[in-house]
Amino acid sequence: MQIGFNLPNSGPLSAVASMTEIAIQGEAMGFDYLTMTDHVVLPDTKVPGYPYSESGEFYEDAPTERHEQLIAMGYVAAKTSRIRLVAAVLVVPHRPAVLAAKMLATLDVMSGGRLVVGIGAGWLKTEFDAVVTTPFPERGAVTDEYIDAFRVLWTEASPRFAGRYTRFDGIVLEPKPVQRPHPPIWVGGESGPAVRRAARIGNLWYPIGSNNQHLLDTLPRYRAGVDRLRRLTAEAGRDPASVALTYRVKRYGEAVPEKASDGERRLFSGSTTDLVADLKALQAVGVSAIDIDFERPDAEASIAEMRRFQEQVISRL
Repeated sequence: MQIGFNLPNSGPLSAVASMTEIAIQGEAMGFDYLTMTDHVVLPDTKVPGYPYSESGEFYEDAPTERHEQLIAMGYVAAKTSRIRLVAAVLVVPHRPAVLAAKMLATLDVMSGGRLVVGIGAGWLKTEFDAVVTTPFPERGAVTDEYIDAFRVLWTEASPRFAGRYTRFDGIVLEPKPVQRPHPPIWVGGESGPAVRRAARIGNLWYPIGSNNQHLLDTLPRYRAGVDRLRRLTAEAGRDPASVALTYRVKRYGEAVPEKASDGERRLFSGSTTDLVADLKALQAVGVSAIDIDFERPDAEASIAEMRRFQEQVISRL
């Protein structure tokens, strides 16, 4: 099982020196990958609406202080040498398809083939209204079409595409990504459309357990989600085992209330022993990668918690 961590690109820990130190130390500790999130602009975050916390508020302080995802990933790529770089997730409609495909190909080339393209359709209408030129209600269809266009641009010598939202012909996109046929596509999201997208084109399903509208916060709920994914993958004409599994952990330990609304114990609540047991249980389900948010008030405390978690939890797998 691969273990990753979220590298904050917002709030106090997004100061360049802090980001750099966390990335370098995480790589030195042996973490397999780091993740970075994607918002371009945000509304007043004091107004609840964030789907991945019980209160509807963002976890971090000053979340509106934020670096652009792909530029920040390029910076981190230059400061590291081994660790994989996961867009977690790229909000696909934020950027025109051809531009995004080019930026991602460049990132893969310049990082030596370390890019993982996590994708999502997005959820924040206020941000879409300011940034995106395609309609918010059509964001799922836009995401599906743009991903299809990405794969054409990344794999074909003379790419051509004629869709509803993007079209091109008579162009060249070079250099292609280092990874062949293209960087892995991890499909984020927990809703029905997101799981169907993972079944159709994903190399891996990449959910967060704490989405209030589509909870995967207990082992029975996650297993049910995996069963649905496998069924939809078969219906899409693919081998159900061809879509790998992962799990994103936003909070753990004492920060997570123990009892979930289905009466079961919440994943990653409780003691260190409980956390080890949860990792092993998810590994038994077939989960091949898990990433965790270790944010603390400053870089030193975050790095210390990463080291403690590795010594007390990961080492016991």
